[in-house]
Amino acid sequence: MTRLDVKKTYKLYIGGAFPRSESGRSYEVLDAKGRFWANASHASRKDARDAVVAARKAFGGWSGRTAYNRAQIVYRIAEVLEGRRAQFEAELKQAEGLSASKAATYVDAAIDRLVWYAGWADKIAQVVGNANPVAGPYFNLSVPEPTGVVAIVAPKGPLLGLVSVVAPVIVTGNTCVVIASEEHPLPAITVAEVMATADVPGGVVNILTGRRDELAPPLASHLDVDALDLTGIDDPALAAELEGLAAENLKRVRRPGLEDLLATPPLSRMTDVLETKTVWHPQGV
Repeated sequence: MTRLDVKKTYKLYIGGAFPRSESGRSYEVLDAKGRFWANASHASRKDARDAVVAARKAFGGWSGRTAYNRAQIVYRIAEVLEGRRAQFEAELKQAEGLSASKAATYVDAAIDRLVWYAGWADKIAQVVGNANPVAGPYFNLSVPEPTGVVAIVAPKGPLLGLVSVVAPVIVTGNTCVVIASEEHPLPAITVAEVMATADVPGGVVNILTGRRDELAPPLASHLDVDALDLTGIDDPALAAELEGLAAENLKRVRRPGLEDLLATPPLSRMTDVLETKTVWHPQGV
């Protein structure tokens, strides 16, 4: 008897679980040669709202953890990804038509990027925080704190691109809702499986697959989203629309333009999702 392959079902990742879209929709994902590969869940606006609720619920616990503990967890993501590197290399070759060596380069870079950000977790406060000189008998200290819930439109690089926008957000204590690459969404859900088994608390990272132009506007206008990362938006008109929607409640908006994902990322990837709190304390008390 001929054995049938067990086909993988690609779902969303919300609140630490893998639900199908509440709309019941899916869309076909093609491989690099234009052949049918799999069906991906087509997330709806309701799914986006559910993801924001999950991210907000997780924010208090995640931001309250020590920087050292967040570093351990981000490093653990790198460990698990390293153990599944063959699977990711195969998915990148199928999704983007990369050669074996190029796929290995991007997997290596994604793992290294996670380790790099893990190392920054307990150091970024010393770099951007400060003891401010004041004219009076006071201590004046500026301390960075996480912004809150960050909505991210991931770039086309389905692995390195996703890691490059998610890692700086969560290592600084924020939670996020990510719209995966519309063209290559499947590796993003495999990354979600890594996070689900790497001690990342449910709701810290939520990944949606579907259309950017459908999911990004409700996230940009959502009053419980505190910041917006438009790295994956290459349409100027859509970017301008999202910036306008974000202005309704004064979100922080990051619109970096073209970036070399293999280059060392700027510290602004972390500082753009940090707020500065200044504390005054009298001396001698």
